[in-house]
Amino acid sequence: MSELGTLSLLFALVLAVYSGVGSALGARKGLLELTTSARYATYLIPLPLGIAVLALVGAFVSRDFQIEYVAKNSSLAMAKGYAWVAFYAGNEGSILFLTVVLSIVAAIAIALAPRLSRASLAYTTAVLMSVLAFFLFILVLLANPFETSAVAPADGRGMNPLLTHPGMFIHPPMLMTGLITVTVPFAFAMGALLAGRTGDDWVDTGRTWALISWGILGTGLLLGGWWAYTILGWGGFWAWDPVENAGLMPWLVLTAFIHSIMVQKRRGMFRVWNIALINVAFTSALLGMFINRGGPTPSVHSFAQSILGWVFLAFMAVTALFSFGLMVHRMPALKNSQSLESKLSRETAFLVNNVLFLAMAFVIIWGQLFPILSDMVTGVSITVGEPFYNRVNGPLLLAVIFLMGIGPMVPWRHASLAQLRKALLLPIIVALGLDVTLLALGVTKVFPLMAFGLCAMVGTGILREWTRGTRARHRKGESYPLAFGKLVAANRPRYGGYVVHLAVVMMALAIIGTYFFDTQRDVVLQPGEQVTVGGYQITYIDAQQIQHPDHLQSVATIVVERDGKSLGTYSPWQDFYPSFSLRPARAAIRSTPIEDLYIIPNDFFQDGSVGFRILINPLVMWMWIAGPVLVLGTVIALWPQRKRALIREAIPQVLRPTYAPAVE
Repeated sequence: MSELGTLSLLFALVLAVYSGVGSALGARKGLLELTTSARYATYLIPLPLGIAVLALVGAFVSRDFQIEYVAKNSSLAMAKGYAWVAFYAGNEGSILFLTVVLSIVAAIAIALAPRLSRASLAYTTAVLMSVLAFFLFILVLLANPFETSAVAPADGRGMNPLLTHPGMFIHPPMLMTGLITVTVPFAFAMGALLAGRTGDDWVDTGRTWALISWGILGTGLLLGGWWAYTILGWGGFWAWDPVENAGLMPWLVLTAFIHSIMVQKRRGMFRVWNIALINVAFTSALLGMFINRGGPTPSVHSFAQSILGWVFLAFMAVTALFSFGLMVHRMPALKNSQSLESKLSRETAFLVNNVLFLAMAFVIIWGQLFPILSDMVTGVSITVGEPFYNRVNGPLLLAVIFLMGIGPMVPWRHASLAQLRKALLLPIIVALGLDVTLLALGVTKVFPLMAFGLCAMVGTGILREWTRGTRARHRKGESYPLAFGKLVAANRPRYGGYVVHLAVVMMALAIIGTYFFDTQRDVVLQPGEQVTVGGYQITYIDAQQIQHPDHLQSVATIVVERDGKSLGTYSPWQDFYPSFSLRPARAAIRSTPIEDLYIIPNDFFQDGSVGFRILINPLVMWMWIAGPVLVLGTVIALWPQRKRALIREAIPQVLRPTYAPAVE
């Protein structure tokens, strides 16, 4: 397995270097046969990398502990079903995963590149292959997952117990896929600039791949929140952990880019701005990989510190200098077709929206880098905590939600105050009505009242748009379901965006509920004792211990009642892994759309008593509902308007014998 995997990586590296150099040289010198051959090489690279993946997974399944990576991340006690999780549990395997994903999406992006992008496609290929070659160089020279030891240990060290969770089959792959897929829109933008194509040829492809990356990354972040909520035992889903921040930074920048690129597509504006945004998105994705691959920032689930982090940092610096230098070089030709006509326009709303998202991203970047900078200057690493992020990004998030309510209601080019008042009258009335109702119910905190009101305003505006459009089509004889379906199909980017906005509103509700209205109580109960928290009666029955080969599991049995009605019997547990000195726990969680009852056992005492932390987290279920809604909105926005035409155009490109020559 070791020799097969290493040879596969070497073969993939040779193909990537050939494809990158051949594409750039062929495009520069007009050697069409060379660019065609180089393009075909990109389609071959996933094959040897797929063999390497199968070899490594096979080594985990067969318990080949002579391979050092397998010995470090698995053991005889590990269920073979977790071989896929163990595959990317460490630095070497996760880099291999990133490399495989990049090779696949690069091949797909090149094969399906639309006609407008073909003049610069050779340069795009060169950029993609340069990034891929960087990852392959790391795998071959610095982080080969197939390195062997002279003597195979009888048993491996085992996988990090925090990774033995169903979410780990999906969360890390989604997060890593989202991060590495940012390379594709970046490469199309850089390819266009390298080819001297300073118009809008790359816009449609850039938007499509940015949406794909954005949707995957957002889904991965939500799955990470679910993982943290269910296994870390602290009752929350987000604590501004550096590794999760690593995914949030490019996601925020991509959000700005996706909005801004629509202005360029529709009005021929923001050309320089959009190049800058995609450069920042790619740079922040590399920064996230630096943090995750052994950077000095502490995290509950980052990899051990290593030289790899600094290699990623150096590569990030080189690519940032290249991309922004190229942007400055082409800036005289990146002129807008039209100018901003009015401060009251959708273009202005998008621009302000972009500034807010970038501000949130840079707040996070500052928080990530501050410990490094403080260590360099003072010799003491000062970590930025959760209060800093909440206090700075909280108001920015409110402003974003406010713009979500206004932006879609403002017309392109210019709007009058009368138009704006007419569009916002009903949403504002609903928002004020909700706030009055909440005040009557005893909610007096200013920030939550503002947030709930803004969420109501956004939701009302979206529902009104859907209702108006559906009724208009219904008056022409269509049934309401058919009218709604055709309304969405007629402008998928717009209505898919509305669905995504609803998902953001749901996430905002969960954040507001858990941050401002949660209840927490720590108790120690003897068998048979009962405690009441927030109207719930929790009775501790007993506890038992189960010895597993690699850990000791302590399980508590509890009964939950409310108003004399039984809500079920639950068995939260805590594990102890001596080899890792870790105590992961699984909470008892009862979820409703209104609130979660969350019970975690923190301590099991010799006398049979158990220390419990009991939390009531309002509205947290809406965070998990937001995930499928976010995916649905992304799919709607991505779904092509002319499916057959797209297929007819894309398939011949895979076998097209030449690139169109790029003109400098």
